[in-house]
Amino acid sequence: MTGNPKSPAGSTSGPAAADIRARPIVLVGLMGSGKSTVGRRLAQRLGMRFVDADDEIERAAGMTISEIFARFGEGHFRDGERRVIARLLTGKPLVLATGGGAFMNDETRALIKDASLSIWLDADIPTLVERVARRNHRPLLKGRDPGEVLRDLAAVRNPVYAEAHIRVSSASSPHEHTVRAIMEALSTWNA
Repeated sequence: MTGNPKSPAGSTSGPAAADIRARPIVLVGLMGSGKSTVGRRLAQRLGMRFVDADDEIERAAGMTISEIFARFGEGHFRDGERRVIARLLTGKPLVLATGGGAFMNDETRALIKDASLSIWLDADIPTLVERVARRNHRPLLKGRDPGEVLRDLAAVRNPVYAEAHIRVSSASSPHEHTVRAIMEALSTWNA
C-alpha cells in the first residue's frame, strides 16, 4: 500500500473516520482488481452506501454494458459512464466502484480527483487473469486472451491510475485484506 506524496506512509495524523465519510470514495483500477467486491465491504465497514457505476449505467441505459458496446461502441459507453459518475458524485457521499476505463477519460478523472477520494486497487496480471476468468461479461475480453489484454491495458492505464490519491495492492489474498489495507491508508491519509 502506498499513497501519493500527500499521504506519507509513516504519518499517524489524518482525518477522523467521520471526515473520511464526508466525501465520496471512488475505487479505480483494472477489471478484476476487486473494485466491486472490495467496494461493497469497504462501504459496509464505513457505514456508507455502495454503488457500482456499471450497474447504474446498465440501469440508466436499459441494457447491459456488453450490449451498449456492441450496439453503440466504447465511445458512447464512456460518455454515458462520465455522466452517471458525475451524477453519483454530486449526491450523498458513497463508495463508488468504477469500470476499469472510467479513470482514463480526462473529464471523468478530473471530476473524480476533485470531488472524491480516489483509491487505485492495483493487482498483478496473474491475479487479474484468475479473477476475470470467473465471469464472462467483460466486453474488452470477448474472444481474446485475458492475459494479453490485461498486460496491454496495464501498460497504458497503470500510469494514469497512479494519479489516484491512494494506491493499495489488491493481492490474490482474500478481499478482506484489501479492505483492511484501505482502512489503514484512509486512517493515515491527509489531503
